[in-house]
Amino acid sequence: MGFFDKFKKKIVETVEKTSEAVGFNRLKEGLEKTRKSFSDRLSKLLKGRKIDQALLDEVEEILITSDIGVSTSEKLIEKLKERVKKENFENAEDLYKILKEEILNLIIKSDSEEADKNYDIDNSKKPHSIMVIGVNGAGKTTTIGKLAFNYKNAGKKVIIGAADTFRAAANEQLEVWSQRAGVDIVQKTQGSDPSSVAYETMAAAIKNENDVVIIDTAGRLHNKVNLMNELEKMSRVMKKHRDDAPNEVFLVLDGTTGQNALQQAKEFSKVANITGIVLTKLDGTAKGGIVIAIADELKIPVRYIGVGEKITDLQPFDAVNYVEALFGSDSGEETFIAE
Repeated sequence: MGFFDKFKKKIVETVEKTSEAVGFNRLKEGLEKTRKSFSDRLSKLLKGRKIDQALLDEVEEILITSDIGVSTSEKLIEKLKERVKKENFENAEDLYKILKEEILNLIIKSDSEEADKNYDIDNSKKPHSIMVIGVNGAGKTTTIGKLAFNYKNAGKKVIIGAADTFRAAANEQLEVWSQRAGVDIVQKTQGSDPSSVAYETMAAAIKNENDVVIIDTAGRLHNKVNLMNELEKMSRVMKKHRDDAPNEVFLVLDGTTGQNALQQAKEFSKVANITGIVLTKLDGTAKGGIVIAIADELKIPVRYIGVGEKITDLQPFDAVNYVEALFGSDSGEETFIAE
């Protein structure tokens, strides 16, 4: 490799690291309310204390009130007790580091983590199809727009299918986002069969050699039987074009709803084969700990998180960065930037 090739490679690596650092800082800003509710309270509690049952009870209360949930909080407390006994910890400050490690261990890592980060797809299986589900108001439409934008920025040719044909103005909202993202959209009149939209979107994607297909769906959960039948039918017609369609089923959850988001995830997992969670609105909530509860209780990986309103504010989920941002330690920032 010549001098200029090495110089160019160094510049690319520097730009990538700078971009990652900016993304981490945006994540840290987005989790500020959660961090104040969780790690700041935890730091104050542990300062100058000895480890005893009373302290562990107070730690558990902080975990539960940070929307990590009762079941997951109990599991973490048991892990703390095991580590304290096994490794002979005495000072309460040690619990901070242990808890950080145990939370990271609980979070399910996706097999697609690297592909998500780079918005890569398997070129031998194009078009890569994603079905997006979730209740109305969770941020489904904006997530689709942001996801489409990110894939397009990665050099992919994207098409959106507006298959939420029941909600008034759903098509119009998705059309606006498709225009912002600069991608094509297939839509029909309100009340049309959602499956026909999914079928025609896949057909258009194959004809136009699109890399990625993103299908919107109706955000209804009040009638699980109808929802299940609808999602099954949509999957079935998509398979007429590609046997492996849809390749992904993303469930969009509103991070501000805390434990309600967990309940929604449990209900949707009964009617759909969810491959990943997209957690939105983390920048406006102190309930960002719900990421931990979802990963622990449902064993479904969080794939993307929303940390703002901008079209660029949807980030691929990185467990290490999430934990570092949640705890907000200076050493964590140094570790990230040095990678």
